Amino acid sequence: MIGAHHRQLLRFVLVGGLNTGFSYLVYVGLLYTGVHYVLANLGALVLGIVFSFRTQGLLVFGNPEWRRLLRFVPVWGFIFLINTGLIALLLRFGFNAYVAGALALLPVVALSYLLQKFFVFMPSDSPAGASNVSNRRS
Repeated sequence: MIGAHHRQLLRFVLVGGLNTGFSYLVYVGLLYTGVHYVLANLGALVLGIVFSFRTQGLLVFGNPEWRRLLRFVPVWGFIFLINTGLIALLLRFGFNAYVAGALALLPVVALSYLLQKFFVFMPSDSPAGASNVSNRRS
């Protein structure tokens, strides 16, 4: 039997594939309409971030509050830097860019999952939780 944590991780990977496909379709669609590849890539990035935020929040972590986008965007900036750094490091060890990108996937996906689970989409501390504490008189 698969536990809740493993189901969430599986959803994360599957939704990540959906998000990647969406971003690529936006990129291809913009290219098809004559948009320069740099602007097409930027459009795919921006729309992909919004789409990914909504799908990860709703389908994986059950917390799609828009205010969490303020954490999501810088987390993805950080993940981008880590991914780029790992690829650069692997290039120095003689791997080509294709292999380096593939080897960087596993640690980057793991980092992405952990940052989103424990920083971006973590359950809110609500005042309602405090009301569950019983009032004791001394």
